[in-house]
Amino acid sequence: MSLPDSAPQNKPGALLALDGATDRLSLALLQADGRQILRDLPGGAQASATLVPALMALLAEGGLAGGQLDGLAFGQGPGAFTGLRAVCAVVQGLGLGWDLPVLALDSLALVAEAARQQDAAWTEGWVVMDARMQELYAAPYRWHSDRGWQALAAPALWTPDALKAHWATLGLEPACVGSGLPLLGLGAAPESSREPSRALGLAGLARQAWARASLEGHWLDAGQALPVYVRDKVALTTAEREAAAS
Repeated sequence: MSLPDSAPQNKPGALLALDGATDRLSLALLQADGRQILRDLPGGAQASATLVPALMALLAEGGLAGGQLDGLAFGQGPGAFTGLRAVCAVVQGLGLGWDLPVLALDSLALVAEAARQQDAAWTEGWVVMDARMQELYAAPYRWHSDRGWQALAAPALWTPDALKAHWATLGLEPACVGSGLPLLGLGAAPESSREPSRALGLAGLARQAWARASLEGHWLDAGQALPVYVRDKVALTTAEREAAAS
């Protein structure tokens, strides 16, 4: 894909990154001088009401107006339906209004980056995120110093038993991080998967994507800021619930 006309041309600037894949909103403002301002806020059902005021306050703290940004980055999922939709809608609106290109970020890779920033030895393993309904969003990742995080398989929706069976088939006992660890019987989720580290992971992932985009042109038009869903249904009909109960 060719670069949008508004894409930065290998110049330093400012990037605003947003993620709403969990019940928290994470925001990161990356500035040209290397400074970053991070926020972790309540999300979920509140996401659509709180996101715009929060990001405007973040810009004000950084001394920037929207037109002074060079781009936007957003967590495209997988994750919570409400938060993903709110983030994508805001990024589309601001990107078009401020004439900014956007970068799509993998919301599971965000957790991997948060883990790496807390423990530099964490460079390969599975991210397992609680998807509610006794299911997990999960994928394996590997860190490359020159390319950042690479997903070794596409993020998918798993039941805990199915994921453990998959690992057994492959002969794996992988290192894991993420909020889904308790569902797998692996104990409480470590600090690398909890707030406030999501915003720190978001900042790191956005900075890596920004560097690659400046070299390879991976910017998108704002209208292409779309969520990635790996769950087809989030609720059952009355008939389906009755059938499951019987």
